[in-house]
Amino acid sequence: MPRERLLAHGRRALSDQELLTLLLGSGNRCKSGSQLATEILNSCGNNLDELAKLSVEALCAIPGLGQAKAMGLAAAFELGLRRQAPMASKPSVRSSADAYRMMRPHLVDLHAEAFLVLYMNRRHAVIRLETLSTGGISSTVVDVRLLLKRALELGATSLIVGHNHPSGNLSPSPQDRSLTEQLKKASRFLDLELLDHLVVTEAGYTSFSDEGLLGN
Repeated sequence: MPRERLLAHGRRALSDQELLTLLLGSGNRCKSGSQLATEILNSCGNNLDELAKLSVEALCAIPGLGQAKAMGLAAAFELGLRRQAPMASKPSVRSSADAYRMMRPHLVDLHAEAFLVLYMNRRHAVIRLETLSTGGISSTVVDVRLLLKRALELGATSLIVGHNHPSGNLSPSPQDRSLTEQLKKASRFLDLELLDHLVVTEAGYTSFSDEGLLGN
């Protein structure tokens, strides 16, 4: 059940369908919340962006979804949109502290490692902040090719990457150093600039750039 899974594993462990089921509650007289959630997702091609664009009236047109539940979904989507609003203004990253403030909310509550990328333009204004991968307690697999492919798709010219250490250890591991060197060389080949790599914990962060670990 979604409620039990959320309590046991946290909200990030739930599928889109399970999260939607929780928002819908008990469903209606004809369908359970789980069945209704599945039908709603199917109606938009399992595309949450398309679902979030629907008005209350459009949501009410989905069979089995009444006005009260439609308004609840619309409110949830709006809260998610407002949470991302600061990124819409394309803030500029002028220091490692700026990057840390943007990345921290996405990393500090996790029990497993996650790898984030700030894609930026030539003025270091943020184009997009995305999670590239998530992994286990002590590591996460990073596909450098996918990272750089996404940078080219977004028209980015500079990057800042960051990941968390659930252990609380702020020291970069040998794997962190190796990945940073690999990413720096690959980025340079595509005329992209790797500006920094942050190691984030609840207590603070370590910046490769500030510590002189990026090299030449």
